[in-house]
Amino acid sequence: MTTQARPDVGIIGGTGLYSLLDKAAEMRVDTPFGPPSGPLTVGKVHGRTVAFLARHGADHALPPHKINYRANLWALRAAGVRQILAPCAVGSLVPRLGPGSLVVPDQVVDRTSGRHRTYFDSGAVHVSFADPYCPVGRETVLKTANEHGSPVTDGGTTVVIDGPRFSSRAESRWYANQGWSLVNMTGQPEAALARELALCYTSVALVTDLDAGLAAGDEVQQQDVFQVFAENVDRLRALLLRVVDALPRTPTCGCRATLDGIKLPLEIC
Repeated sequence: MTTQARPDVGIIGGTGLYSLLDKAAEMRVDTPFGPPSGPLTVGKVHGRTVAFLARHGADHALPPHKINYRANLWALRAAGVRQILAPCAVGSLVPRLGPGSLVVPDQVVDRTSGRHRTYFDSGAVHVSFADPYCPVGRETVLKTANEHGSPVTDGGTTVVIDGPRFSSRAESRWYANQGWSLVNMTGQPEAALARELALCYTSVALVTDLDAGLAAGDEVQQQDVFQVFAENVDRLRALLLRVVDALPRTPTCGCRATLDGIKLPLEIC
């Protein structure tokens, strides 16, 4: 790794996306918050150095509530990453977004509990999170998809639940009645921690199923989720690699200024 340029773009791969880069070298990063889900793999995409991290670790060893989100985000930033693409599998709460749909959400609702959700356990550090995803990252994904004829839905609210079980029908209907469109188990505190580290963070969601409350008889099964992801992973991978090339080298968003003027209780890597 001594001759490899530091990565400025990171990709956190979720369910079904356990590798992304060809001819990549492993990079192990220690963090004050314990080990990340696994080593980073660092390689080139269109001449740009990219770090990939499997969110669930090797062979999906880590369920959503056991992922060390703080270590994952810290490790990526310590390696040099400043822009993150976060593909994930989601269930749909609206009939128009069927299995195989790609969505770039613009809002998130956190319904998790018991997770380490901040780096700042002391002091007064209150970061802005009104718009949880990087506007430049979202725009780049949407523009790139449109240019290459890949239909992607612009916007939607992801509600994040603990899991690892899927929702009951009553829960699913309640989420839908709030106007939320997607349900997921890993989007938080990942997005919030990225903001606390002043990172650009963009979610790219692949719908794998219709959630249990949409219609009588609907029932989410793990094997179906994995199958739909496998059927669409090449399309998702191609989009991510194109987006890496299109992301600006110097973003014009305000993500990197998140911590400006705030006295921090710890030194950010």
